[in-house]
Amino acid sequence: MQPRDFSLYGAVDLGARQAAAQRRQQTAQSDGSATPSDGAVIEVTEQTFNTDVVERSRTTPVVIDLWADWCGPCKQLSPVLEKLAAEADGTWILAKVDVDANPQLAAALQVQSIPMVAAVIGGQLVDAFLGAMPEAQVRQWLGQVLAVAEKMGVLPEGSAGVEADAAAGGADPSGYADQLPPAYEQARAAMERGDLDAAARAFEEELAASPGDPIAKAGLAQVSLIRRVSSYDQAQARRDAAGHPDDAAAQIKVADIDLASGRIDEAFDRLLGVIRRTSGEERDQARKHLVGLFDILPPRDPRVTKARSTLSALLF
Repeated sequence: MQPRDFSLYGAVDLGARQAAAQRRQQTAQSDGSATPSDGAVIEVTEQTFNTDVVERSRTTPVVIDLWADWCGPCKQLSPVLEKLAAEADGTWILAKVDVDANPQLAAALQVQSIPMVAAVIGGQLVDAFLGAMPEAQVRQWLGQVLAVAEKMGVLPEGSAGVEADAAAGGADPSGYADQLPPAYEQARAAMERGDLDAAARAFEEELAASPGDPIAKAGLAQVSLIRRVSSYDQAQARRDAAGHPDDAAAQIKVADIDLASGRIDEAFDRLLGVIRRTSGEERDQARKHLVGLFDILPPRDPRVTKARSTLSALLF
């Protein structure tokens, strides 16, 4: 799979942006507050997103705060994020996005509710959470994000360990190397030359050394997905799925195709539908495959969280 494409096209809702800007100005005038402008916190729009978030994330992790003026929990969470961004002193950047003023950006990020906080590293969305978490939990989440950033080589040496250590109250849970493991470079090179077997072996070796490595786990799941989809006759797979809605094997193929094409919600909903309608072996086959697809995305991706919740409700 290719990294998620954050490029935005089409018309921008200038009316919504103007209204949101007016609200921010009125709020600042009424309470004397304003968004910090020291470089640790930046306002991002649809027009500046690619430069301020995607490109910047290739050298510095970017945390996106998706909010709106009418959102009460956002007003609780945003000051916490701004405080932590100031403390980070450039280790990561907080990018604030008003979803009312930037509806296309919210759609591109598949925002279903706010507040939503997402981490972008190396041009890729790597993790996200919904809701206003307490400061201690936000610190812990940031420590995990920065540990991943350090392992991907998008963080100054040692920065992630310091943040993770603070989040854990002195313990050092990161266990991450200071540089990108050789297995990642081997896997990347193998995928670039189309050698999926070599890529899989590299990820498997990294998992053998670090069984809980989320990047290697996701990489191996992506390689497996590419292998499967490349073997499908996609037109025939869709015809089979349309004609046999309760055939788990047929629906699994189209779910794979949808996920590889970026239609993540459609892929999850398809398999959840099979689980809802069937029982026995068909249901269990769809369940196991759905859980396997979850590994391709960050564990706290809102779409994974939503699908896991629905799956639990169907099974229990």
